[in-house]
This record gives sequence, C-alpha cells and structure tokens, in this order.
Amino acid sequence: MGVPSVMVLPLLIVVFAGVYYVYNEVMRFMSKSMVRNKVVVITDAVSGMGNECARLFHEGGARLVLCGPSWDKLESLYDSLCSGSDPSKTFTPKLVLLDFSDMENISDVITEIGECYGCVDVLICNSSMKVKAPVQNLSLEMDKTVMDVNYFGPITLAKGILPSMIMRRTGQFVLVNSIQGKLALPFRTCYAASKHAVQAFFDCLRAEVEEYGISVSTISHTFINAVAENGAPSKTPPTNPLWAYISSKLNTHGVSPSSLAHEIVRTVNRQNREVLLAHPMPWVALYIRSLLPSFFFAVVAAGVKDGAMDEQLK
Repeated sequence: MGVPSVMVLPLLIVVFAGVYYVYNEVMRFMSKSMVRNKVVVITDAVSGMGNECARLFHEGGARLVLCGPSWDKLESLYDSLCSGSDPSKTFTPKLVLLDFSDMENISDVITEIGECYGCVDVLICNSSMKVKAPVQNLSLEMDKTVMDVNYFGPITLAKGILPSMIMRRTGQFVLVNSIQGKLALPFRTCYAASKHAVQAFFDCLRAEVEEYGISVSTISHTFINAVAENGAPSKTPPTNPLWAYISSKLNTHGVSPSSLAHEIVRTVNRQNREVLLAHPMPWVALYIRSLLPSFFFAVVAAGVKDGAMDEQLK
C-alpha cells in the first residue's frame, strides 16, 4: 500500500526535522571534547546567558576565566560550577572583576586575564547594556556609557589580548551581538549605534587577523527570552524529545539563554564567521531592509506614529 501524495510533504518535514535533531545532538556531544583544555574568557559571565555558557564550557573541560562586574555574583557562579563537578575532568575557574562602564582600570584587567593561564584561546565578548527611550530623552552621558559597555569595552579587551594571539598564531574572538547591529529600530538610538559599531569593528578585525590563524565569529541574536527556557507554565511540555525540539522552534519568539549558549559552543567548535540566531520575522525584516529600504522605512515610521497615537488616546 503506497503513501498518499497528501502525506508526502508532512512526512518529509518530519524526517528532515528528525535528522536535524539527531545531528544537533551528536554535535552537542562532540563539542564537549573539542573545547577541553582551551583557555576561554567570558565577559559578563554573571548574566543568564553567561551562566549557561560558563556551565557548558566548564562541563566540556575548558579552562575558564570568568569576568563580571559583581564579585559576589562571580563567587556564586564559581560555587555552582565547582559543586558536584569532577576535578579530574574539569578545571577550577579563575575570576576577574571587570566592569566596562569603568574604563580606567581596563589595562590592569587585561594584564590579570593574561596572567591567569598565560594565554587566551577564546575570548567571548558577551557584555551588553540595553537602553530604550526617545532620542530627546537620552543624555549624552548615557550615550557615552552605552558606548563604553557595548563598544569601547569589548574592543579594548580584544586589542589587549590580540598581541599574544598573534605571537602564538592561534586564537578566536566571539562577539555575542544583537540583531540590532544589523537592523536599527526606533527608540534604541545609542544601543543600535553601539551594536552597529562593534559589529563593524569585528568584521574588519576578521580580515586583518586571518593570516595569523586567528578566527573572528559574530553571533547576532534577537532578544533573550528567559521565559522560553521553560516554556509556557500553563502547558504540559511534550514527552517526545523530537516533538519537544520542533515545538520549541515553532512556539518561541525570542532566544533562550540555553539555546544561545549552545550556539556559542557550536560556533567556537566550527569557527563559523557569522551566525544569525533569529526566527523568520527578523530574517524577513533584514531582507526587506536590504531590497526595499524605502518600504521598510515607511513601515517603521508608521509604527512609531501609531504608537504615539495610541498613547494620546489612552
């Protein structure tokens, strides 16, 4: 008995989804051995995504240097990583206090990071400061602070670590950036500007350091949705792992910290140059922005006007 033609497409979708799921699971398993013994520096490791990223690299046997603006949170992360871990398979993380909003001590921080293990194999620039407000309500001081955290901080750290990578002729920079480094939206002037600037810096750096065997990867993601980590509490999660994987791709609008952390590990292993972690709508917006810019600008402007009108009617 043959398969009805109407069932062919759904079956193909299920088969391809199953193959893709198995492939991701195999790569996730292999990634743990590929990062072993690598010196990995993670900035803003105390954030939700930074915590997940630190956990994955720690489990994989990487030698971690965890950076963050709060010593108490760094120690809490240190305790959570070390409790229950196997000392024969993992390394004790090093902690470095790093606050990009205070640029005066950045040179001392770079020296401290270099002294932790004597070298850096992977630098993951994860720090980000988000601001959403009309441009006339933002002070120039706020603009400068956002640029320090999102642009000047990461590039200063990268420049400080770069000479040792050139000397060793190996290394990798990973910039965890926002999709707003490619797509500017209203009420995010200084934030989008900082993300565009840091994206351009690492794109230029990629071409300059390739001859030294150094790779540069950028990951542009949509907003981080912590709720997506556990799914909607009112719904029972699927028991079938394959269907749970498909459902997570269809029913979430942001990126969960866990998904982003796993993507970072994959990017480090594969040394991908550029990754866009987004659902279909942002992809469509990027294509419209490139192919039909006048239409895109008109739609965005109309959205701002509608929002202002709604505020007046309230």
